[in-house]
Amino acid sequence: MSTAGLEPLHAALRAAALRGKAAEMRAYMRNQFDFLGLPTPLRRAAAKPWLKAQKGAGAAALLQLADTLWAEPQREYQYLAIDLLAMHWKELALKELPALLALARKKSWWDTVDGLASLVGQVLRGSHEGMDDALAHEDFWLRRIALLHQLGWRDAVDEARLFRYCLNQAHEQEFFIRKAIGWALRDYARHRPQAVRAFLDAAGAQLSPLSYREAARHLD
Repeated sequence: MSTAGLEPLHAALRAAALRGKAAEMRAYMRNQFDFLGLPTPLRRAAAKPWLKAQKGAGAAALLQLADTLWAEPQREYQYLAIDLLAMHWKELALKELPALLALARKKSWWDTVDGLASLVGQVLRGSHEGMDDALAHEDFWLRRIALLHQLGWRDAVDEARLFRYCLNQAHEQEFFIRKAIGWALRDYARHRPQAVRAFLDAAGAQLSPLSYREAARHLD
């Protein structure tokens, strides 16, 4: 879809934007992106009619829309692309995984990557297709997605895979990888604290202090 075809959406977002918030939001993201000035609740409320209207569009159309939104300069459009795909994730199949990972490599920062990690976790539907390759990728943002794709899976988590992925990346110096290791373990600890405690007791010395601290945050 062309940018012109999205003009009603653009108009709704501009009308809802809080101009005074744009600079604040830009500063929070270290001045890497421009913003319209739309906090999440306002963005979703303004876009809700348009988002709902895309139901049944099909995977190809949804991904084309997401690509178009991703090309917009203001960061809210990337968030909106993720909102779109998350709302209609049941229309996406495993064959769309490469397209989702490709989005993660454009205008990459934790905000969009983590949103896509959650979406990938839904689309995988309990499988782990492509995640070994993502973990071995040169782009650390894809490695972060591999580490986080099981967030919220609770008893569906592949425990051995989770621990293996964490140890595989334990040597990394990148802050966002170290943080992801801790986050993935902390999330699983909410469901199986004994298992995470045993893992930390056995292999915690291999983790960075940041990863260990995050993983153990809610453990006794």
